[in-house]
Amino acid sequence: MDIKDIQNLIKFVSKSGVQEVKLEMEDFKITIKTESDQRKTESSGMIQQFQPVQASPVVLDPAILKAVPQAEQEDENATTTIKSPIIGTFYRKAAAEKPPFVKVGDVIKEGDVLCVIEAMKLFNEIESEVSGTIVKILIDDASPVEFDQPLFVIHPS
Repeated sequence: MDIKDIQNLIKFVSKSGVQEVKLEMEDFKITIKTESDQRKTESSGMIQQFQPVQASPVVLDPAILKAVPQAEQEDENATTTIKSPIIGTFYRKAAAEKPPFVKVGDVIKEGDVLCVIEAMKLFNEIESEVSGTIVKILIDDASPVEFDQPLFVIHPS
C-alpha cells in the first residue's frame, strides 16, 4: 500500500461518517478513528495526536464591504478551494533555493503541482484539481497543515 492509497483511505473515512476503520496487512496495521474534536491515526502501535490549528477570526468593516463592487463579491463566490489531502508540513518550494511552485496571479492548469506536503519524511506533491488563476495562498511556507485544511483559492477558467 503506498501513500496515495493511504490518503484515499483517509479521505473516504472522513467523508463516510464511520467512527473507526482497521486495516491489517502482512507488513503493517492501520487504524483510523474519527472524533468530533480530535483525529487520531494509529500505525504499527504508535499513536500520533493532532490538534486543529486555531485561526483568529477576521472582522470586516461594513463600510469596506459596501465599497467593493457587487461583481467582485460574486467573483469571489465563484472560486474553488484546494484542501490538504493529508496531515503534514506545507512547503511552497521544492528546495530553499528554488522558486515557489505557484504565486498569487499565476495561471495554472489541472494537474500542475501547487506545493508539497511532507508527511513522515515523504514529500507528497499536491496537484491542482482545476484550471484557473491562483487568487489566494492561505498557508505560510513550512507551516503545519491538517487534513482537509484549505490551502489555495483558485478562480476557475
